[in-house]
Amino acid sequence: MARLTLVTDAWHPQVSGVVRTLDTTCRLLREAGHTVDIIEPSAFFTIPAPFYPEISLGLPRTGRIAQRLVRFRPDHLHIATEGPLGLLARYAARRLGWRFTTSYHTRFPEYLQTLAAVPPALTYAYLRWFHRGAERLLVATPSLAEELQQRGFHNRFSIWSRGVDTTLFYPRPKPILAHPRPILLYVGRISAEKGLEDFLRLSLPGSKILVGDGPARLQWQQRYPDALFLGYRHGQELAELYAAADVFVFPSRTDTFGNVILEALASGVPVAAYPVPGPRDLITDSRCGALHEDLRTAIHLALQHGDPAACTAYAQHYSWPNATRQFLQALVPTRQSSAAVRNPTKPTQNAP
Repeated sequence: MARLTLVTDAWHPQVSGVVRTLDTTCRLLREAGHTVDIIEPSAFFTIPAPFYPEISLGLPRTGRIAQRLVRFRPDHLHIATEGPLGLLARYAARRLGWRFTTSYHTRFPEYLQTLAAVPPALTYAYLRWFHRGAERLLVATPSLAEELQQRGFHNRFSIWSRGVDTTLFYPRPKPILAHPRPILLYVGRISAEKGLEDFLRLSLPGSKILVGDGPARLQWQQRYPDALFLGYRHGQELAELYAAADVFVFPSRTDTFGNVILEALASGVPVAAYPVPGPRDLITDSRCGALHEDLRTAIHLALQHGDPAACTAYAQHYSWPNATRQFLQALVPTRQSSAAVRNPTKPTQNAP
């Protein structure tokens, strides 16, 4: 069994696809007998992230990350994020002469352009430098790897897909609701970089229901009174909301995958989205949804052609054990003498 250090600036209580992915992966690794040390913000002094005050950034004293790495002596080091903790772990690994892997979860250049008018060229220059030191760069989809290559990332890429809990997310009978159908559902962060106003501005039949929270929620609740903002929902309550919907609307152009897309599909709900990386890799069958540069058209086509059985069958191909297997296969020994990693689970199916 292997010893792994995972370094991440994104962790609980933050609610995001990144946190869900990392948390699930670490849980499966530990269940398989691997030893995982998670270096995350709560262990250090923190400050609110600019533009994301509900997210905490860990700021450890100089040398603490290096001391922890040396004390734990991992066989594998994975730096999941490019924030302060990731930056310090990268610096420590380079000083120690250790090899490591990184992953690309978030389109910070597009986020910062939307939220603070930071030119994407500046942020991409930093990200190219950051990931240049990694033995491998893990990405969720082939189209994202291709895009990053076109942006000058000369890394060795490995695919690290995602999974969905089909014991929680599955089709249920459509309930009788007080809101008129079709139910157009969004689940995720309520923030400008998610493209939500493209959805909220549309005049559409039925009901718009948004699950999640974020800095734009109060403002948009007042601006778009026809939409129902429910705040965060979790577990069974969230799964029932998915299953009650007629179409899942994913208006983001900045996500790298979209875990919520898999949750909707597993619930038998077709997806309407833009033809961008993430949705483009997942919505390849018209029975599972529609991609179009006009979001209204995508919603109409998803309603017209969506097939709940086809959605559910497609989502079954994505499992967390398979995603964890991909993650393990991409890791590298920190030192050349480290033992090769063993797979923690026997894959049930290969993720597409």
